[in-house]
Amino acid sequence: MPFSVFLIGPGFIGGELLDHLLEENYAVTALVRRHSAVAEFTKLGVKAVIGTLDDGRLIRGQVAASDIVFHTASSDHLLSVQSVLDGIRTRAEQGLMTYYIHTSGASLLADKAAGRYMDNVIYDDERPSQIDTLRLDAPHRQIDLEIVGARQALAKFAKIAIMIPPVIYGVSTREKRLSIQLPTHIRYSLKHGYVGQVGSGLSVWGYIHVKDLARGYMTLLHWMERSSTDEVLENPYFFCENGEELSWGDCAAEIGRLLAIEGRIDGPEPQTVPFENYNDLFGESTVAIAGSNARNRANRLRKLGWRPLEKNTFISLAEDEIPLILEETGEFYGYRSDLSHD
Repeated sequence: MPFSVFLIGPGFIGGELLDHLLEENYAVTALVRRHSAVAEFTKLGVKAVIGTLDDGRLIRGQVAASDIVFHTASSDHLLSVQSVLDGIRTRAEQGLMTYYIHTSGASLLADKAAGRYMDNVIYDDERPSQIDTLRLDAPHRQIDLEIVGARQALAKFAKIAIMIPPVIYGVSTREKRLSIQLPTHIRYSLKHGYVGQVGSGLSVWGYIHVKDLARGYMTLLHWMERSSTDEVLENPYFFCENGEELSWGDCAAEIGRLLAIEGRIDGPEPQTVPFENYNDLFGESTVAIAGSNARNRANRLRKLGWRPLEKNTFISLAEDEIPLILEETGEFYGYRSDLSHD
């Protein structure tokens, strides 16, 4: 009998992961917000349950009935994570093993560079102490600590890991969804007539195509399936980056070049975004999301055999993201996190 999977958030990341789970004959139940999506998931062979991240009782019940749980819907929703952990505790009381992979994000590593410089600090997922000593008010940190704190008590009956992706790019297979950071910059540029960057754009992040990230989840899952609970307990953290490191200024310059070719902005040169326009990017999180350094290395996944296979960031922008964004209509008012999940 195949392992049962509960997928929280079958959208941009989760939708790509879902394809791999189905290809490998896992029995998948997905939490979806829209009644209109049920028929599509049913056609794929997925059981869809209607609910939101705030439906703690529903999430607890589904986790209690599932061997494997992926949370790809949000890195910052405490109630849903607590509900997952409660469901795992219920299974542990019955002597049942659970595999849980949670999605965090590299904003966790963000400094306060505000685009002024490239930092030399590079985080290595083979050195968990680097991450364990991050400040408590770092983005996503309180959620991650909730999970890390539960691992020891649940270790006998749960294998738990945290995936920490950098800037995600690419277009999803079925619904042609886009990621967050670079598409938001593109939409900002179209709205204001110039390509914007935070400060001087010197800060650096890593990058990963959404399809490579999905394969990273599967590599991690298979390692957890064959590893002992003690092995999994040693280190909860996994990065997933493709070897590209780009400054925000590099990205702004390329976006400017591509949009200028299309005649959609006045010129390709990046300009500093004034503070009063931050709400057209990421609001109060603009500096952390689009002006910080967050450098890291996915050494653990690579040693497990994972390799990035997809096109690089700038080719994807030119061939995939920008053509879709240029077809969009309606006003853009900055990124809204409440619109990002199923």
